[in-house]
Amino acid sequence: MKYRDFLQKIIYVIITPVIKGMIRIGFTPNLVTTIGFVLNIAATIMLLYAAGEMTESTSIVGWSGAVILFAGLFDMMDGRLARIGNMSSMFGALWDSTLDRYSELFTLFGIAMYLILNSWVTGGVLTFLAMVGSVMVSYVRARAEGLGIECKVGLMQRPERVVLTSLGAILCGIFDNLWFIVVPIVIIAILANITAFWRICHCYKVLNKSEKK
Repeated sequence: MKYRDFLQKIIYVIITPVIKGMIRIGFTPNLVTTIGFVLNIAATIMLLYAAGEMTESTSIVGWSGAVILFAGLFDMMDGRLARIGNMSSMFGALWDSTLDRYSELFTLFGIAMYLILNSWVTGGVLTFLAMVGSVMVSYVRARAEGLGIECKVGLMQRPERVVLTSLGAILCGIFDNLWFIVVPIVIIAILANITAFWRICHCYKVLNKSEKK
């Protein structure tokens, strides 16, 4: 998608000096990936802690959103670091993809628990649907690539999901209103699952076309 490519170029211009500094002090792509994962775990712990608090809990949710957004920068930097530092590896790609899935599922789990324990059960169920959609978007792409099909179509890929989740949590903390986290979750739940089936349809067309040749 063109807007993603445009935004990616802008972000790369900003983070490239930081990445070069990381290379000089010995950072590796796998270390950066792991730091991002640990930050997402920290955000999950913050959400679970907020779920047990009776007062000021939304402010903690807001800070967790900031941590999720900060962790997203590390998710962008690991691949860029691998390319600039000539440190790309097949295991690194596997490690990155695996921790991405864990990170997203943990943070969404934290949000689901927070909503359920604050009597927003429907919001918790919708967060579960968002979890299912996020996993299936990645799964269909991985399965398609295993069949030799490029499959990047769809509206709700990981960067969009991370931005929506983090901004929703931040706004929830600022305005002390759970609707600010629930609405982005609803959007993710709907569009992520649509994206998963969109990718299935894309693969069907490609495979059907190749089988007719």
